[in-house]
Amino acid sequence: MLSREDNDLLCRVSPGTPMGDLMRQYWMPAMLSRELGEPDCPPKRIRLLGESLVAYRDTDGRVGLLADNCPHRGASMFFGRNEEAGLRCVYHGWKFDRTGACVDMPNEPPESNFKNKVRIGAYPCVERGGVIWAYMGPHATPPPLPELEWNLVPEGQRFISMRWQECNWGQAFEGGIDSSHSSFLHSPLVAHRSRAEDYDKAPELAGGPMASYGVRGDSPGTRGMIYKARDKHPRFEVVDTDYGVLIGARRDAEPDTYYWRITQFLLPFYTMIPSYGESPVIGGHAWVPIDDEHTMTWSISWHPTRPLTDRELFVLQDYPRSGIHPGVPGGLLPATSEPYGAWRPKDNKSNDYGRDMELERTKLFSGIPNLAIQDSAMQETMGAIYDRTKEHLGSSDTGIIQTRRRLINAAKALRDGGITPPGAENPGAYRVRSAGVVLPRSAAWVQAAGEFLQATPGVHHASA
Repeated sequence: MLSREDNDLLCRVSPGTPMGDLMRQYWMPAMLSRELGEPDCPPKRIRLLGESLVAYRDTDGRVGLLADNCPHRGASMFFGRNEEAGLRCVYHGWKFDRTGACVDMPNEPPESNFKNKVRIGAYPCVERGGVIWAYMGPHATPPPLPELEWNLVPEGQRFISMRWQECNWGQAFEGGIDSSHSSFLHSPLVAHRSRAEDYDKAPELAGGPMASYGVRGDSPGTRGMIYKARDKHPRFEVVDTDYGVLIGARRDAEPDTYYWRITQFLLPFYTMIPSYGESPVIGGHAWVPIDDEHTMTWSISWHPTRPLTDRELFVLQDYPRSGIHPGVPGGLLPATSEPYGAWRPKDNKSNDYGRDMELERTKLFSGIPNLAIQDSAMQETMGAIYDRTKEHLGSSDTGIIQTRRRLINAAKALRDGGITPPGAENPGAYRVRSAGVVLPRSAAWVQAAGEFLQATPGVHHASA
């Protein structure tokens, strides 16, 4: 468990908080490029790290990200006119460019130089890989963008979705590094009711009934899922890296081998999860804090060496079997103009996350049809910010314990000594992958799995 002080430090991300200051050392994925549309399109509300903002694409096609409140008298810039390379407040006509400079103040006398003394809060943005990235930090020259593989592959090789979560980012991201829960929350009942030899032959793992409910495991005879079903109490080992934490979950495989599911945590909020078998698509998340009590969960599927097929793209969007994705658009509510209003799941706490008791009785351990929403249900029902002084952590929580320690220590080091947090200025450190591998029991897992954990251009490894 955490002390109340450390729990507060981990969760609070508004300006001036230690974790908020740490987050601002990194580029933030703010929104998808396609959400802004053409130059001079209407602004979009977004919210990051407790700040209400508006994004717009100016006349020249460049993205601006401004504070929502006009510095004149606080009217919302969401209603601003996007015209002639700036955003003009409709209350009194003050206009600001994407750097935050006031370029026109038409309600002041022509001889006035007052506009040269007024600025609106603004953050630099760049676009890469279909994502608008924002830098909210203190440096006049931002660091390079992180070289995450999914943000570097060509357009057709990735699929990105988001989902709004009504909980603190900490309890959301911790689900992304918890290999233990997948043996329960995301599992079909066959994993709990069958003998091991029956499970080896279970059609649900080969695109049968369970595939319709977003249970991963697309390949017949996927050994990793079989090992995971047999051994539900993995042994965890963790290793600090230049960018975060490497988390190894070890399960018994054959008499002379172990099955290792190796998850990546990359500061400040990225995770990568291992795939199964010959499944060609790699999965990962960014758990981006909206504010202290809401999270925008980015889900990314990508292939390192080829475009995703039509079939793969169909499944990634086909709710409820869309896996880590919330289903686009079938699993989402009608879009609104609220921040991230296009990414609110239709199955949420108001309808018990779509829980189906017949499904729970006959097919799924949880009864919640979609894998992503299964995670949301567990993370949100902890409350907006869970009181971690009440936890009782076990050995299966080793990865969570270490990532919390890594984050808290990094935030304190920045606060107390101005020490740059891991990875913030080392973009190449992010060229890594997760892996599911079977290794001899005598092998040192980090070294033995080394080639599988590197994002090598033009190379793709199948997982166990």
